[in-house]
Amino acid sequence: MTQNQQSATPARRPGLTELHPVGDGPVEPGESVGNSPFEPSPGGSRSLNSQELPHDRSQAILEAAKQVGALLKRNGHRFALAGSVAVYAHGGSGHLQHDADFCVLRSDADAVARTLAEAGLTVRMPPEDWLMKTTCLGQEVDFLFEMAHRPVTTDLLTRAQDVPVDSVHMPVVAPTDLMRGLIEAFSEHYCDFGPVLAAARALREKVDWEDVRGSCGDEPMPGAFFFLLERLDVIAPREQS
Repeated sequence: MTQNQQSATPARRPGLTELHPVGDGPVEPGESVGNSPFEPSPGGSRSLNSQELPHDRSQAILEAAKQVGALLKRNGHRFALAGSVAVYAHGGSGHLQHDADFCVLRSDADAVARTLAEAGLTVRMPPEDWLMKTTCLGQEVDFLFEMAHRPVTTDLLTRAQDVPVDSVHMPVVAPTDLMRGLIEAFSEHYCDFGPVLAAARALREKVDWEDVRGSCGDEPMPGAFFFLLERLDVIAPREQS
């Protein structure tokens, strides 16, 4: 992931709702955590960052995704789970990659940031203007306004499927949209086919491959990936016109 710059008062960018100041870290014992899913314990309250962490990294990422997803649901936000946790939710590997990702509308950024702050989470705006970040249960959580340079839209969120993520039901980016975003991200500077190949194998029966190939298959790196999928019999060869 890219390097981040933490700021309690992120600068306003064109097209992005101004984010109001948030706290510098998790709430301290005795403070209110607003809409946090954790109830106060006898020794004080617990924020989303103060729960004992799972020892397994993949499980820790999954728990962070569940807690943030439940928080967004409870506050009525429009969102969809993306990234490796979304692949897992659709039947892919439980070996999760790096962090938890959520798609949100750019116009909803301020409202989502307020909800996170009320739960004791610090919102950070990195140099890139297509996402905002927080840390939950020690794991990075990204809120994406774009997937592979395509803006997150109401249509994409509407197509999301409500599926169980371990024990928590939440909207998850549809398999076709998910694979499109993963494949469109390939470029001369990023072409790690391994994790995306595993996702393609797991989701191949759920993806409209012609739709995905029609939107990005003519680009060099996505085209090379489709060639690999064909040679490995993950997808059928494209019919020649």
